Amino acid sequence: QVQLVESGGDLVQPGGSLRLSCAASGFTLDYYAIGWFRQAPGKEREGVGCISGSDGSAYYADSVKGRFTISRDNAKNTVYLQMDSLKPEDTAIYYCNYAGASSWGQGTQVTVSS
Repeated sequence: QVQLVESGGDLVQPGGSLRLSCAASGFTLDYYAIGWFRQAPGKEREGVGCISGSDGSAYYADSVKGRFTISRDNAKNTVYLQMDSLKPEDTAIYYCNYAGASSWGQGTQVTVSS
């Protein structure tokens, strides 16, 4: 079964850091571009950033640029989202996915609050 599973979400104070993981099973991530997305309560899902499958180049939404970093470890079949300098407005359920996917995983909850 082809699926991506997100993990690593937690409650963190403003200014803190978290690293989310996106682990693939049933297929090899190596050549897939993987995107990170988030959905805050009452808002539509939005893109956070993505990492290419070819050269590992990463791209970010303006709202997270300079604070979030996407990386991949093909040996572990996993993509990561390192989140630093977290703000309350980063609170959301975070998802990963690839282009053309027919469904979404359960995501992982990130809450930034003091």
